[in-house]
Order: sequence, then C-alpha cells, then structure tokens
Amino acid sequence: MDGGEQQTTAWRHELIETGEWAGWYAYGNDPFEDLAGPFYYRKDEDGRPICAVRAEPRHMNGGGFMHGGALMTFADYCLFVIAREALAESRSVTATFNSEFVGAVALGSMVECTGEVVKAGRSMVFVRGLMTAGGEPVMSFSAVLKKTTIRT
Repeated sequence: MDGGEQQTTAWRHELIETGEWAGWYAYGNDPFEDLAGPFYYRKDEDGRPICAVRAEPRHMNGGGFMHGGALMTFADYCLFVIAREALAESRSVTATFNSEFVGAVALGSMVECTGEVVKAGRSMVFVRGLMTAGGEPVMSFSAVLKKTTIRT
C-alpha cells in the first residue's frame, strides 16, 4: 500500500485448536502486529478479555529482557481487544497512549494482559490495562481510542 489505498481485508477471529494456544483466538489483520506477534486472546470465566504473548528471542532487547517497544505493540493490540464491544460497528485508531514499565519480562515468559473500558463515548473510548508475567506486574497503560469513518 502506498498510503492512498484502503485496506479492505476483513479482520479475522480464528480459534486455535491445537498446541500451546488451544482455546485462544488469533485476532486481527494488521501487518505490523502479525509481524510483531503472534498475539492471542480469550475470555476469562467472567467473560472479560485476556490477551497473551510468549516472549520469544526476537522480542528481546540488548539486555536480554523483552523490549519496551514489543510490550507497547502488544499493549496496542490489547487495547482493541479490551474495547472490542465499545468499538463495534466502527473503525478506530489509537489517539493517545501512556505506559509505565514496572517490571522486566524474561525470555520464554508468558505475558498476559487484562483491562477495562473506563468510558465509552460517542467518538472516543478510554481504556486502561495491566500486563503481568508470572503473576507479577510488568506494565500498566492507558489510552484513548478515536472512532473514525472511512475516508473517501
């Protein structure tokens, strides 16, 4: 795409049926997230979304821990899973994003993320989330998602 074309491919919600991620869903159709992931989600016992990623060698920084940019990319994915119902029937983009790194993620760790919609307005959705690895917090974040329309 040269920036002038519209992406028309539909989002996918693919149930994973085998392996470590059996019972989780692959969600999206974002070329960058597809490259940076794989990212997964499912619903917990209460019906709330939980997202996860396994820290692979390509996600690490020079110090041997998961790169902050990889965590932020995963958080951006999580925003849209967390806010999925509030964003139904609309397109949207991340308008603001704030994060605090509060722990480190070692190679091979499972990173999980939960969150909530703080407020869903007519054109903006406010979201916050928390990532953990091994039950310990590693990043907190908040964002505003802006509902958009298709440009013609």
